[in-house]
Amino acid sequence: MATTKIWPIRDNLKRVVQYAANPEKTESQDLAHTLHYAINPDKTEAQERACFVTGVNCRADNAIAEMNAVKTHFGKTGGNVAYHCYQSFLPGEVSAQQCHEIGVKLARQLWGEKYQVLVATHLDRNHLHNHLVINSVSFVDGRKFNDNYRAYYAMREASDALCQAYSLSVIEQPRGKTPRSIYFAEKNGEPTRYNLMREAIDKAAGMSFSMTQFAAALKKQGYVLEMDTGRKYPTIRSVNSKKPVRLYRLGEAYLPDGIKARILGNSHEERQQYHRFMNPVAKISGQMQLRGSFKSMRKMTGLRALYLYYCYRLGVIPRNSPKKPLSPEMKEACRRLQRYSRQVQLVCQHKLDTDADVQTFIDKARHSIQSVSAERTGIYNKLRRCREPDEILSLKERRDQCTQQLAAHRRYKRVAETVLADLGDIHMQLDAEHQMLQRERQPQQRQERRKIR
Repeated sequence: MATTKIWPIRDNLKRVVQYAANPEKTESQDLAHTLHYAINPDKTEAQERACFVTGVNCRADNAIAEMNAVKTHFGKTGGNVAYHCYQSFLPGEVSAQQCHEIGVKLARQLWGEKYQVLVATHLDRNHLHNHLVINSVSFVDGRKFNDNYRAYYAMREASDALCQAYSLSVIEQPRGKTPRSIYFAEKNGEPTRYNLMREAIDKAAGMSFSMTQFAAALKKQGYVLEMDTGRKYPTIRSVNSKKPVRLYRLGEAYLPDGIKARILGNSHEERQQYHRFMNPVAKISGQMQLRGSFKSMRKMTGLRALYLYYCYRLGVIPRNSPKKPLSPEMKEACRRLQRYSRQVQLVCQHKLDTDADVQTFIDKARHSIQSVSAERTGIYNKLRRCREPDEILSLKERRDQCTQQLAAHRRYKRVAETVLADLGDIHMQLDAEHQMLQRERQPQQRQERRKIR
């Protein structure tokens, strides 16, 4: 089994500045850094070292000069310097010779007719892997390498075909790339869509003793399991959504075989939890006394009322409330509580009741930013010409005040813009929570009707 990846070698901000001052030198340094990483023979055993190096359409020991010569010949020394790929195998699956041979064949098959490629095989880790550095400019016609989805999938398919030819394993169900925000949220244990699904499956599998009960327990938590025999992949989705997620994307433990194995291993005591979960005993709420009268209370409307109600449904208001959201959409929204709390403070503090009020606030903040920026620019100009120490101190103090005002105006403007961007999601999440509340109340209402009869 070989995993593959390809990404461009770009300049960061520092390198962009250097490129503007001396483009040829910066270009060479960037390319040299990439190639040096792949072929550096001086690294120790604990570090990565290249044991096999082959140049495709170039000499391995002169790859930097030859790649830069092609760029200079076609007048394309700007943009991406090169493209860096890797091809990684399972530990113990291939020998060093096989790993390097597959890497060279992959490079020649995909890019050998038009591009220069350096292939280096690294043996420092338990898993052998190839590094492939592709020149971004073709030596045939000078065209730039087009790194798009088609190029990546062509690389993956070619790599899988070579693995099959060498009787190696192939990834049958590639998971694809996880977005950066979701990756770090899952790493920190925050309620993203995927780990909320995993938690629901774990809870349902831990109390069920059949797949029918498992599906019912999932639906109680707001998820629909679809495992029809006519489907290629079993899926799970929110009851309020039409977009399913394939189970293999959640991990091997969440495939049907793994779920069935967990269900069969449940004890009798664990199975009793299913009945308590599906038929909870209604709790009698305590009595509270109101000081004053509802008639004398001022009714809140508009965005302030919407946000306060939304925070109530999220379980933020009242503070330390035992109430938790029911729908998957609202549970996922909990990870954005800090964002919503800033919005609530802004809406209530400035009494923004409608979308038009928010837009007016944004326009005023933008005008304030422009005026304060102009004032601060004038102060900087005065500081350059001023020679009086007392006046310099006064100007610097006013400059710092302008900087603080700018930061506040920009912060308020950003929060107000998120208010307009999130309103649609808030309404959608509240609708989903209302639907879950209705489903939650239906069993209790049926029990009450039976008692009356």
